[in-house]
Amino acid sequence: MAKINPIQFLRQVKQEVKKVSWPTKKDVTHTATIVIILVAIAATFFFFIDQIIGWLMKLILGLGV
Repeated sequence: MAKINPIQFLRQVKQEVKKVSWPTKKDVTHTATIVIILVAIAATFFFFIDQIIGWLMKLILGLGV
């Protein structure tokens, strides 16, 4: 395995970081908003499914209303 000078390694890292295409603040905000909305929708959906399944299990086992 070839040994590399730490200074040379850091220069290469700096060069590679300059090539990265960073997202804009608008892109990050838009994506984060979409993720938060989808997580809220999924949480609501699974909450209601859990409630329905729990109600059905109580009904089937005779523990329910």
